Amino acid sequence: MERIPILQMGEFLLVTIQVDMHDQLALTLQDDLSERINRTSARGVLIDISALDMVDSFIGRMIGTISGLSRIMDAQTVLVGMQPAVAITLVELGMTLPGVATALNVERGMNLLRDRVDHS
Repeated sequence: MERIPILQMGEFLLVTIQVDMHDQLALTLQDDLSERINRTSARGVLIDISALDMVDSFIGRMIGTISGLSRIMDAQTVLVGMQPAVAITLVELGMTLPGVATALNVERGMNLLRDRVDHS
């Protein structure tokens, strides 16, 4: 079964999505990530989608769901690397991703994640 790697960096988890997401892969990521947050007591999750050229409504909802699950488990989520076409698609689909913080790149995302964890 195909899986997206989840790397631990101190108190944060880094998810770099480098393959086209399909529904089952997104569901597997959701399960794997919630299990890793629980097992490691991670305080934050950084999801890098810079390699994705498109995101459909299901994947958009899954990003929101992952953020909500993380928040319930006391971990902040930051989404980084969104391509302009992906942002346009999400807006056209009417998706706002409430509760999902965004940053342009991994470096800015890590800084934002540190700030959010320090102030929570």
